[in-house]
Amino acid sequence: MSQDDTLIEATEAVVAENFVEVSYDDAIPNNVNLSSDRQLLRALEGWHPGYIDWWKDMGPEGFQEADVYLRTAVGVDPAGWAKFGYVKMPDYRWGILLAPAVPGRTIPHGRHKGEPAWQEVPGEYRSLLKRLIVIQADTEPASVEQQRWLGATAPSLYDLRNLFQVNVEEGRHLWAMVYLLVKYFGKDGREEAQALLERRSGHQDNPRILGAFNEKTPDWLSFFMFTYFTDRDGKMQLAALAESGFDPLSRSCRFMLTEEAHHLFVGETGVGRTVQATVEAMVKAGITDPYDTAAIRRLGVVDLPLLQRKANFHMSVTRDLFGSEISSNAAESFNAGLKGRYHEAQLQDDHQLQDATYPVQRVVQGELVWEDVPALRAINSRLLDDYIADCQGGLDRWNKVIEKAGLHFRFSQPHKGFNRRIGEFAGHRITPAGEVVGEETWAALKDEFLPNAEDIAFIQSLMRPCHQPGQYASWIAPPRMGINQQPVDYEYVKIA
Repeated sequence: MSQDDTLIEATEAVVAENFVEVSYDDAIPNNVNLSSDRQLLRALEGWHPGYIDWWKDMGPEGFQEADVYLRTAVGVDPAGWAKFGYVKMPDYRWGILLAPAVPGRTIPHGRHKGEPAWQEVPGEYRSLLKRLIVIQADTEPASVEQQRWLGATAPSLYDLRNLFQVNVEEGRHLWAMVYLLVKYFGKDGREEAQALLERRSGHQDNPRILGAFNEKTPDWLSFFMFTYFTDRDGKMQLAALAESGFDPLSRSCRFMLTEEAHHLFVGETGVGRTVQATVEAMVKAGITDPYDTAAIRRLGVVDLPLLQRKANFHMSVTRDLFGSEISSNAAESFNAGLKGRYHEAQLQDDHQLQDATYPVQRVVQGELVWEDVPALRAINSRLLDDYIADCQGGLDRWNKVIEKAGLHFRFSQPHKGFNRRIGEFAGHRITPAGEVVGEETWAALKDEFLPNAEDIAFIQSLMRPCHQPGQYASWIAPPRMGINQQPVDYEYVKIA
C-alpha cells in the first residue's frame, strides 16, 4: 500500500469514527439542532453575510467563480461522510458540526478531574475559556488570508483543488468556533465573532493574534511546509482542546481534527512530491552531489539543502506558536480543566500534576541546560515536545524517497531553540545542531540555516501556473492517486 493510500485510509477511519448526522433543513447546515434555538439561529444568520463578504474579499483571489471539485459532509455512514461535487466556493455549505456526545463524560484532568463535563460555561472560567476559543478561531481565517494569492501559480489543478479544500475547511472551523462564541458568551461572544472578520493577516494596525499567522505564504513550497508543520500545531492545539471539560468545545475540536488530517496529508505529500521530482531529475541527469546547487536548479527542481532550510524556517516559526515553555497561563488552563495535554487519557500519571515535574531545556550563562520544573507550569513545553516528535514521521518518509534514489542526504529537525522569538530561547542564537553562538557567528552562518534572498528568488522563478488537466510543474511530481478515485489528470477545477 502506498504512503498516499495509508494517509487517506487513516483520515477516513478517523472521520468515520467521529461522524454525526448533518441537517440541511436550516440555512446553516448543522447537527446541533439550530432550528430549536431561534435566537441563536438569527444571530448566526446575521453573522453569515459578513462572513461571505469577508470570503469574497479575502478568500482565494481570482477563483470565486470557478467550479471546484470539493467534498462536503452530508451523512452519518462512512460511505456518505463526504459528498464530492463541483461547487463555487462562495456557495459552499459551511456549517456547524460537533462530534457525538459521550454519555457520562467527566472532566479528564485538573482540579475538577472526575466531575461531570460542563455543558454550560463555568462562570469562574468564562474569560479564560473565551480567550482560548478566540485564539483558536483567529487562526482559521488567518490561514485563508495568507494563502489567497496562491491560485495564480498553482503547479496543477490537483494541487489547486487541494488548496481550496483546505481553505473551505478552515472557513468551517471558523464557523465552529463562532457558534461557541455566539451561543455561550452572549454580547461579548457576538462582538468577538465580528472582530474575527475585521482582523487581517499581516495588517499593520489590526493583525491576527499569533505571529506566524501574519507571515506571508508567497509560494507553493511555503504552502506545503505550512500545511505540514503549522497545521500540525493546529492538530496539537485541537487535540489539547478536545480534552476540555467544557463539552461543546471538546466535541467541536474532536470533529475539527477529522478535517485537519487532510490538511496534514496535503502538506506531507506536497513536500514529498517535491522531493520526488528533485531526486528523479538528479538521477536522470547523473548528479549525485545534493550540494551541486547550480546544476540541480538548472533542472527546474528545488535542491534538497534549500528544502531543509525552508523546513528549518517553518518549524522554528511554528514552534513559537506554542508560547513560553514555562507558562502560568497554560498551568491555569490545565488546572481549570479547560485545556488538556496531547493524548491526555493515555498518559500514565494522576492528570492533576500537583507534585510532578517535567524537564525543560533553557539557556543559562550561554549554555544549554536541563532543569526539572513543576509539570503544571511546563504544559506548553510538553506539548511542544509532542509536536516535535509528531513531525518526525514525515521527515522519515521524505528521507526514504531520497534513500531509494541512492542519494546521500537526510532531512532533520533543528534544535528546538533554533531561530526562536518566544519562550526560553528568545534572544539567543542557537544553531540547528544545538550550539549557542554569538551574533557575529550567527550572521556568518545564517545563510546555511535559513533561506536567503537568492533562495527565495529561485523558488519564485519556479512558480509558474499549470492550469490544464494532467499538467504538473517541473518541480513537483504527480500524485500517486487522484481525489475520490478520480484520475490524476481529472479537471479538479473548472476555471471560469
